[in-house]
Amino acid sequence: MNRPLYQAKAELFKTLGHPVRIRVLELLGERDHHVSELLADLGIEPANLSQQLAVLRRAYLVVPHKEGTTVSYSLASPSITELLAVARGILTGVITGRLELLDDLRNSADSPGDVNSLEIG
Repeated sequence: MNRPLYQAKAELFKTLGHPVRIRVLELLGERDHHVSELLADLGIEPANLSQQLAVLRRAYLVVPHKEGTTVSYSLASPSITELLAVARGILTGVITGRLELLDDLRNSADSPGDVNSLEIG
């Protein structure tokens, strides 16, 4: 039996739910990288990178290429870069909206009868 599309989407987002995996995908969105380059860019232990690449491989998001004794990786689909760009746009919109709200709150605090200071939690 096929699983519903929403479950597959949830699995995709779970896979994306780690900062190292996101950063690997961002780097691979720029160009293919050798594992040694990823290690240098990420500044993490080889075992940690290996684990994160394995998760991305199992999800079919990255593709390994062996060149002699060197392994490089590429994105399985250019749509991954688009997805990360959309996520960035969403975050930018959310943050911009919160900054505008904060400005509104600060401006309204200057009005008579309002508190003199605001704490934003």
